[in-house]
Amino acid sequence: MSRFKSEAIWRILLQILALCSGAILLLVLGFLIWETLPILRTISLNQFWRDPGWHPSEQAYNLTPMVMGTLGVTIGAVLVATPLGLLSAVFCQYYAPAGVSQLYRRLIELLAGIPSVVYGLWGLVVLVPLIAKVQPPGSSLLAGILILALMILPTIALVTDASLASLPSSYWRGSAALGVGTWATIQGVCLPAIRSGILTAVMLATARALGETMAVLMVCGNVVQVPDSIFAPVRTLTANIALEMAYALDLHRSALFASGLVLMLVVTGLVVVTDPWTDSPEG
Repeated sequence: MSRFKSEAIWRILLQILALCSGAILLLVLGFLIWETLPILRTISLNQFWRDPGWHPSEQAYNLTPMVMGTLGVTIGAVLVATPLGLLSAVFCQYYAPAGVSQLYRRLIELLAGIPSVVYGLWGLVVLVPLIAKVQPPGSSLLAGILILALMILPTIALVTDASLASLPSSYWRGSAALGVGTWATIQGVCLPAIRSGILTAVMLATARALGETMAVLMVCGNVVQVPDSIFAPVRTLTANIALEMAYALDLHRSALFASGLVLMLVVTGLVVVTDPWTDSPEG
């Protein structure tokens, strides 16, 4: 009887924690909406996309350049990091010797633990000058893509590696019985079987890339413009908030909260769109 009481207590405790998590999310969303209301009462939503630029002193709050910069850096980083992360996980699981595999995993985990400001400092000192030799000024969309790709690579690699490790050994025995080679089994059986795990890894990596601040602030140039090439400087929404919140007042401050609300809605949309795929059964 005591065992059933213990299970009931744990069930109730977990339900309370789940409700608290949902409540915190709703409180954050409500706070952002509340802080955004002053500017929404003053200007129309269209002005956020049609104003001549981002000039708070002139009450011009065009978010388009920063939205485009954010999406450009994020999408580019995901496109670079996803194949590298998948191949890293495949290497660890199926090709590397046990000792090398363990060492490689530790190095990937180390990459995941490095603070973003350290990535930004390395990018500013090493990566930006290298890009500047090809196409000045160096601080650019490309620099942001490469830094973010390096930062989100561990997320994709580690989640995919864990998904591959959870596959039943019967998959390999069945392939071996049919005479299918290692790469053909990986490509045709293992990776399709963990598609929900891969999508989860990509979603988590994308969410981190969207919210990254310090590294992109240090290497992207922080010019409010729609980039016309990967060598053009850009400013992301997060960098804009970090740069201007310290001195922002009144409508300017409210416009920065509107930037945060846009960012949160983008992440929420990403979760909603990918949720049916990540919840689908594997195999």
